[in-house]
Amino acid sequence: MTLTYFGHSCFLANFDGTRVLFDPFISPNGLAKDVNVAAIEADYIFLSHGHYDHVADVEAIGLRTGAELLGMFEVLGYFEAKGLKANLKMNLGGRVQLPFGQVQMVGAAHSSSLPDGSYGGLAAGFVIKTAAGRTLYFAGDTALTYDMKLIGERYGRLDFAILPVGDHFTMGVSDALICADWVGTSKIIGMHFDTFPPLVINHDVAKAEAQAAGKELLLLRVGETITL
Repeated sequence: MTLTYFGHSCFLANFDGTRVLFDPFISPNGLAKDVNVAAIEADYIFLSHGHYDHVADVEAIGLRTGAELLGMFEVLGYFEAKGLKANLKMNLGGRVQLPFGQVQMVGAAHSSSLPDGSYGGLAAGFVIKTAAGRTLYFAGDTALTYDMKLIGERYGRLDFAILPVGDHFTMGVSDALICADWVGTSKIIGMHFDTFPPLVINHDVAKAEAQAAGKELLLLRVGETITL
């Protein structure tokens, strides 16, 4: 599989031809000014919660591509009213089988509201077990929570985890390293960093802290694609 970073918490995963876009906040992000949003193709759009810095480009990309949305019931209801495909309404603990694998919605310790101020349900993350045998965790916006241990106990060793590392509104690097231990992975892909002044981190210090803990922390450049 490949993973492309579009800044903040937005990634495009390609699971052997199925394209899954996570939390599209691109056009308002100055760090992603060189990303051509109109060229992004997606089969699914996964939404961790309703905050603007995670859903700003959902409507434009979803309507253009016809992508199927997946996320919390209230968030998808909001976008369904705007004409998007929103049949995969979920809630915490639920699982669905998609063409590329199984997706389980797991809890995230964070708030959630929609761009118009309406209730956005609960914040969430996703554990994906692909048909090719890979298992990954997209945490969404979250604090460190002991429930993360359940992911490690249920799924065993994960291939990698996409975790917030920017602190202030979510976990910082130190808590992300503890999370990685609990969910059972040594490879962390950072998200939710550098976008706004409170989230700016020192990349060298963060990577050194991860290395000292026996972890690999990847802080991708906006537009960078890696193979996992």
